[in-house]
Amino acid sequence: MLSKAVIKYINSLQVKKYRNQHQAFVVEGAKSVLELLLSPNFELQHLFVTETFYKEHTAVLDKGFKYDIVTEQELVKAGTFATNNAALAVAGMRNLPPLQVTPKDLVIALDDIRDPGNLGTILRIADWYGIDTVICSEACADFYNPKVISATMGSFTRVKTYYLNLEAWLAEHADKYKVYGASLAGENLHNMKLKPEGIIVLGNEANGIRPEVATHINQLIKIPAFGKAESLNVATATAIIIDNFRRGDA
Repeated sequence: MLSKAVIKYINSLQVKKYRNQHQAFVVEGAKSVLELLLSPNFELQHLFVTETFYKEHTAVLDKGFKYDIVTEQELVKAGTFATNNAALAVAGMRNLPPLQVTPKDLVIALDDIRDPGNLGTILRIADWYGIDTVICSEACADFYNPKVISATMGSFTRVKTYYLNLEAWLAEHADKYKVYGASLAGENLHNMKLKPEGIIVLGNEANGIRPEVATHINQLIKIPAFGKAESLNVATATAIIIDNFRRGDA
């Protein structure tokens, strides 16, 4: 049974201030919790599972994890999901190694991506295409926001996500790397010979890349349009762009 104190603690982790204070975050749902349990990068603090989840994943749970069996209603009360018939975990935030990028790496850099769902989906896309490093400007949505974690579908365990002053970092490194920026004023991706290396900058959902960041981009690129839609969702655009960079590797 989940006590009122534990529910209150888990509820508090929905707020960034308290996540930072406790250096902990919440993971919900079968897929994400299983990925967490299999990852060496996070310290598990609490694990609550339903009887159904336990029966389906006994082999994993009995590898030394401490857990409590609770009801679906308790999981819903503690978490953010409208329904949850599987599991909920609380884990400690990851201690990331220092950021290291080489000219041969393919890296995604996000400039003020505010929507948690977009950020989570971009991290999942990065994972799909084998990109393990994403750089975020300081105003991006919080990596540990429950909506971000949920949208990654477990990819949060594999993609290292760094927050920094993107303008200053690019100013320091742009002469060492090829820096691409997504822009309607860019060169048509379909006409370019691309290698899977460089830094790809994608901007804010409404305003695009900030001018102070754009200053350090040395190649603007665009996805050609064939219809009348005004724009693409930033996560969708990320997938299309990365696919073009990876196409030669297929």
